[in-house]
Amino acid sequence: MVSTAKPRWEQAIERMRCRVDQTLESLQSEFPHWAEAATGTWTTTVDGDWTGGAWPGMLWLFARRTGSSRYLDAARLWSSRLEPRAHLQTAFKGFGFYYGVALGDILCADKDAATLALDAAQSLKGQYDPRLGLIPLGGDAEESEDVGNCFSSIDSLQAVPLLFWAAEKTGEASFADVAARHTTRVLDIHMRPDGSIVQSSELNPANGKVVRHFTHKGFSESSVWARAQAWGLVYAAVALAHRPQEKRWMEQLIAGADWWLSHVPPGLVAFWDFDDPAIPNTETDTAATAIVCSALLKLGRLAPSADLRAKYQDAGELTALALINGYLTPVGAGETRSQGMLVGACFNKRRDARVRDSVTNAETIFGSYYLLESLNVLDGLIEAEKI
Repeated sequence: MVSTAKPRWEQAIERMRCRVDQTLESLQSEFPHWAEAATGTWTTTVDGDWTGGAWPGMLWLFARRTGSSRYLDAARLWSSRLEPRAHLQTAFKGFGFYYGVALGDILCADKDAATLALDAAQSLKGQYDPRLGLIPLGGDAEESEDVGNCFSSIDSLQAVPLLFWAAEKTGEASFADVAARHTTRVLDIHMRPDGSIVQSSELNPANGKVVRHFTHKGFSESSVWARAQAWGLVYAAVALAHRPQEKRWMEQLIAGADWWLSHVPPGLVAFWDFDDPAIPNTETDTAATAIVCSALLKLGRLAPSADLRAKYQDAGELTALALINGYLTPVGAGETRSQGMLVGACFNKRRDARVRDSVTNAETIFGSYYLLESLNVLDGLIEAEKI
């Protein structure tokens, strides 16, 4: 086992707090989305887009960590600004309303946040389609103009944490039932036998059968896009934290985690797509890597044996170290950028009509969230499976 001193995590968290403070000062009413690595200037969205919840999520973490009313007041404000998205027909709102809103209840017992998160969860539950056996992406989903009610993706597992939280908050089993059905169906559709994950699928609306698989953000239709693998792992881990008796999910999570660990480069930071023939002369994706870091730390608590728990805990710690040592500013002599930027993320590499955002060396707000979450887990603020 590799020993990592607790102050290492504290120092990285403080670097990220500098960036959060700078972002708070620079923002007006629009949400941070991604920033060019060279400048640190945020590209923002009016309503948060699918990424919006990551920003108040970071503020909730600092409110819990510091006890400061500055972060708590800011978290409450930015959380409330997600309200216009509560009834959009998109599976992706699960991300925003879990990390951006429900986290206020989990970390800070905020009643207004709980009320808003439950409203979004009720709407999300209503999007479940029994013919498909899952929550489809929905007509309001970001990604492309042609996504609708017969498409799914591994990304749609973003619905799962909010629904499980709502079940625990209200005692209504219907939330957890939908979350479990959705988890099972999406994992079964998108995970290959070797543990790798395909991003997207088109389904027959009459019977739910898979018409085709495809990866619209990766190198090719059949390639393993790093963020697809990451989404599958982190949300399978969240689902297992709520239903540890689901052996099939555990098998899939372990297969997916082992696939990642056997294919990620020795430095433990993934390239944007595992099948890009230009590797190693292509872009990294620190956002995907930070998501997997969170998943590994959860698996380090949930895996069925002590040896496996130690294996994944060590992998999570080493992944966090790789990110903070190589990609969390400052990262070299003469550094002039703000402290605490997680650079090296590939938001979107493919530039075509279906992709609205494209930047290949960026700081992403969601990548930063997952690193900050992981660091606070490693530092002992909260247990990995509780968040």
